Amino acid sequence: MNPYSCFDIIGPIMVGPSSSHTAGAVRLGRLARAMADGLPQAVRIILHGSFAQTYKGHGTDLAILGGILGFDTDDIRIRHADQLAQEAGLDFTIETDDLGESYHANTAKFIMINHFGCEVTMIGSSLGGGKVLINELNGFPVEIEGRLPAIVNTHWDQPGSIQAITSVLANHNINIAYMKVFRKEKRTVAYMVIETDEMVPAEVVEKLMSLKAIVDVRFIAPV
Repeated sequence: MNPYSCFDIIGPIMVGPSSSHTAGAVRLGRLARAMADGLPQAVRIILHGSFAQTYKGHGTDLAILGGILGFDTDDIRIRHADQLAQEAGLDFTIETDDLGESYHANTAKFIMINHFGCEVTMIGSSLGGGKVLINELNGFPVEIEGRLPAIVNTHWDQPGSIQAITSVLANHNINIAYMKVFRKEKRTVAYMVIETDEMVPAEVVEKLMSLKAIVDVRFIAPV
């Protein structure tokens, strides 16, 4: 179990009323924006469990939209995020549904169309105190907390793929704090999440994209 700091107990600086339903929701929105590689063209947001039951009173819908717009947890513009999203040209819908018993009570599913016209799906949960966990990306199980800089890549599951990726990071003096590979079947496509101690420059992301085994790379800054 990871140790807790006083900030985990007290919660983040935020627009209220709830660290899990508001601050955590903002962070989920920010991570969704990062997964879409910027402000998406459209997003369908499906709220599950407690999110679905209390989102209007806690402003969870506004918090998520604020995060997608790039706002931080203490940004007072969150209170008007629906109006600001419309002004920004974001086509959005807020829905409620039961995603199943396996998901945390404070869970949201994002179905996005990014600025390239591609669909990106993400499922994430707010765990309390502003902490979040992304547990599904484009149908793949993942584990992303958003606390450290992270590289999320899709690659062909073949010998030498992981070594090639980690060698690029080592050659640029980027230390790996955590790494995990997720796949559905062997020798097809796989997802890899690498959290690092340092920010990853754009030129390193470009170098990773040039590798033969790589399908796609996303750098996710801490949120």
